[in-house]
Amino acid sequence: MRADNSRHIVDAARRRSEYTRAKAVQALRSLDAAGEPVTFEHVAKRAGVSRSWLYAQPDLRAEIERLRAVQGRDPASPIPARQRTSDASLLRRLEAANARIRRLTEENQQLREQLARALGEQRTATTRTGPPRAGASNPRSVTIGPC
Repeated sequence: MRADNSRHIVDAARRRSEYTRAKAVQALRSLDAAGEPVTFEHVAKRAGVSRSWLYAQPDLRAEIERLRAVQGRDPASPIPARQRTSDASLLRRLEAANARIRRLTEENQQLREQLARALGEQRTATTRTGPPRAGASNPRSVTIGPC
């Protein structure tokens, strides 16, 4: 009677399946990273597998369809999907920009008020001492210019 060697065949089939899946995942990642179109045909060609095999793998099929849909919305975008900004990220950036605009607006208002006070004080000081004499410079005169 012969020895049962079926476990070796099963192990070899499992390893081949894992290797094929790894090649498909790598092909999918490299196409996305390069900004190339992610289609079943391109992934199959790059991985050296059949398109029907890709369609039969639910997780790979879903990922290819997701990336294809993302690229379909913006076909000129060479940015890989994992590097694209999410809606939540864009909202955080918008909130941060709006907060900065509010701070700068408040700061501008404070600076305008300070400038108005300084000019008012300067004007008061000038009117108390009288107008400057012709040809003489006012030593207390301050020129406010850009910083």
